[in-house]
Amino acid sequence: MVTLIALPTLGLGVWAAAALSWSYSDGTRAGFVQKISRKGWLCKTWEGTLYTDIAKGFRSDSFSFTVRNDSVAKAIADLSGKRVTVTYSQHIGVPTSCFGETEYFVTAVQESPE
Repeated sequence: MVTLIALPTLGLGVWAAAALSWSYSDGTRAGFVQKISRKGWLCKTWEGTLYTDIAKGFRSDSFSFTVRNDSVAKAIADLSGKRVTVTYSQHIGVPTSCFGETEYFVTAVQESPE
């Protein structure tokens, strides 16, 4: 009975660790933070949306992201309303939304000139 529970749990743990440690892609995106909020029933993560712009006042695309670090989330919240550049890594195949609702994990933010 223990094997019946322990083996799938171990497999899920190994899968999650591999998906979170291996990055499919990484890069930066620039734009204006539309929202950042802490979400989740059991596992709390910061979820946000960044609007990229093609010209002042025109939105071209939205970029949804997850932040797992509270200090980075606070920095993003402090820069709300200003043009920012976020650094992210993309993790494909994370087994559950407990680690974040998106596959894009923001690791740093800095203010950008407009």
